[in-house]
Amino acid sequence: MIEEAAPLPPTVYPLAKGRAWAMLAGSLVFVALGIVFLVAHSTVKMTVAGALAVLFFGFCSVLFIQRLLRDRPELVLDDAGVDHVRLGRFGWDEIAAVRIREQRVRNTSQRFIELVLHDPDAYLARAPELVRRTASLNARLGFGPAIMAVNTLPVRPEAVLDAMRRHCPGLPADGLA
Repeated sequence: MIEEAAPLPPTVYPLAKGRAWAMLAGSLVFVALGIVFLVAHSTVKMTVAGALAVLFFGFCSVLFIQRLLRDRPELVLDDAGVDHVRLGRFGWDEIAAVRIREQRVRNTSQRFIELVLHDPDAYLARAPELVRRTASLNARLGFGPAIMAVNTLPVRPEAVLDAMRRHCPGLPADGLA
């Protein structure tokens, strides 16, 4: 007779508040620079750059403020699946694999955890609006629609992959792809 393993308690990752505050501060600095470009408006390019900076980094600032004010975990893993604050809920049966990805731009890089989905279109049909809007950009960069930035998590992405494998043994997962 095969005994079923006892369910694991959920693995909860809170928002890395120090990093979120730093990203908010950085966004506000760029909003201020955008305002300076708008006020100086010595050229059309500066005016356009200022307007774009204020809009984009203002939007980023609002998102960081919302995340800091909400007392909700960034990521929760349990025996049923994954719940991410921005991406929503996934059952383990929806996830074909997980992997750590890296996007390099000039001398810097950003790491992500990518959930490779069996049916990305089914996910996009129920995904939050911001995810649906960024899906085509992600696709052009070679990513699927379910990408988690790891800069707001309090642990390294390898620790998250290890926890995912504990909750879903046999889940294909690999390091940097």
